[in-house]
Amino acid sequence: MREFSLPALYEVPTDGNLTDLIRRNAAQHPDVAVMGRKVAGVWTDVTARQFLAEVWAAAKGLIASGVRPGDRVGLMSRTRYEWVLLDFAIWSAGAVTVPVYETSSAEQIQWILGDSGAVAVLVESDAHAAAVDSVRDRLPELHSVWQIERDGVGELVAAGAEVDDATVDERSASAKADDPATIVYTSGTTGRPKGCVLTHRSFFAECGNAVERLKPLFRTGECSVLLFLPAAHVFGRLVEVAAVMAPIKLGCVPDIKQLTDELASFKPTLILGVPRVFEKVYNAARAKAQADGKGAIFDKAARTAIDYSRALSTPSGPSTGLRLRHKVFDLLVYRKLRAVLGGRGEYAISGGAPLGERLGHFFRGIGFTVLEGYGLTESCAATAFNPWDRQKIGTVGQPLPGSTVRIADDGEVLLHGEHLFQGYWNNESATAEALTDGWFHTGDIGTLDEDGYLTITGRKKEILVTAGGKNVAPAVIEDRIRGHALIAECMVVGDGRPFVGALVTLDEEFLGRWAAEHGKPAGATAASLREDPELLAEIQKAVDDGNAAVSKAESVRKFRVLPSQFTEEAGHITPSLKLKRNVVAKDFADEIESIYRG
Repeated sequence: MREFSLPALYEVPTDGNLTDLIRRNAAQHPDVAVMGRKVAGVWTDVTARQFLAEVWAAAKGLIASGVRPGDRVGLMSRTRYEWVLLDFAIWSAGAVTVPVYETSSAEQIQWILGDSGAVAVLVESDAHAAAVDSVRDRLPELHSVWQIERDGVGELVAAGAEVDDATVDERSASAKADDPATIVYTSGTTGRPKGCVLTHRSFFAECGNAVERLKPLFRTGECSVLLFLPAAHVFGRLVEVAAVMAPIKLGCVPDIKQLTDELASFKPTLILGVPRVFEKVYNAARAKAQADGKGAIFDKAARTAIDYSRALSTPSGPSTGLRLRHKVFDLLVYRKLRAVLGGRGEYAISGGAPLGERLGHFFRGIGFTVLEGYGLTESCAATAFNPWDRQKIGTVGQPLPGSTVRIADDGEVLLHGEHLFQGYWNNESATAEALTDGWFHTGDIGTLDEDGYLTITGRKKEILVTAGGKNVAPAVIEDRIRGHALIAECMVVGDGRPFVGALVTLDEEFLGRWAAEHGKPAGATAASLREDPELLAEIQKAVDDGNAAVSKAESVRKFRVLPSQFTEEAGHITPSLKLKRNVVAKDFADEIESIYRG
């Protein structure tokens, strides 16, 4: 199939904007908890009425400080309650939010705030404030900086004390559906980030249709979602706006290291994450079972969960024996895993990278269905996702209702719909290259099946061509290899080379456990163990598993274990955890060469 579309389930208001949502919630659900915030270490509910009042109080401060309709305002913080509050406050002042990743360097901050022409910025910490201050002489339009951890919200509220409600009412209604809501700078695997202009219409079309199609996951007064993804990333924004649109209760986690504890205390019914989160849940559970001498039981339970999930997709369903085994393991294993995920949830949505069939079937088999989706910043996050009632594991689902997916002659995935971005800020040439007659060229390669389910097989620019002329899409085998508990990242190489190789990094958390179990010296590191025969044999198992998914010409013949992980600080990955292949290839050129020597 070359093209597939679904009818819209939600009509975008032509004269409205996203601030309509919080006014509607306060009017229709005044006492419903729409936010959860940590106060003295305890989750505290914020009602729709309270949230609107706090948003307007902050918006008054922005207005009093000289922020005008259409002005760009930077927002640099970890994912926390204040991020959501200030995002809506910026919109309520009639302005445009410009997210800045909290891990951004001073140079990146200067580029994003300077290119967008931001007149003000809200930062979280002393470090953020110092970074902004270090480049402030290159930001002539920037006139105001507030810091969340130094009562920046309180400063705004005090500054706006004399601004009346009528002024905010007028400002919050000033933007229309086709006006910019935000400029999200793509983290970019090459070159400088480009600012994607997403309108209020983009978010209405995206979140309105997603919430309608996934309605059982967004029941007001019953459901809740815990946001631990970066709020600066478009996927995080999707969670934020969709939760407010439903509305359901939204909680924010600034530090993903605290995720397990926060899941247990917040008890969300819905989780949105990236595959690495679900990989870690699986790997941590398996490692704990092995440490407790129950590794064999866990492995049998995992196989049963996968078999059970696969059988659910067959006409006859699971056999009587399989159902019985599944019930036993639910008592012994599965319910404990669901408890780790908060205990109340039945669904998660995964995006950002391929989840893989193994994990998809495993989680559905334990009673926690992970619905895989696909999208880009330019598509306002999800442009395809698996419906809750008709999941096809291994695909990224059907198009967002109201949009169309087309497969071009060369296999590229093209998108059309109201959710698409307006263009790149200050970059007409890049916009013209990406958008043709309303169709966005994603750069991804994919296929559509007879039911309109999309499968992504790789990136056009990432296709390797070996010396023998074989085209290799790295994503398939990288995903399989990365599924091993010991492996943090894998990057396939081989462009113009006689065969395919791979660079592998080790997961520091699981390396320590593996080293202790195999009698390695205390404190052993990736650098000290990278040539260890036992370790290499274990990594070879992961490579063999990856090779099983591809042809012989596409399989990894040799690999190198690197002494350290790929990091954002070193420029190897983006804030959304995508590999910057050109940077990795340059920095580890000697390691790549060693694969092909001798």
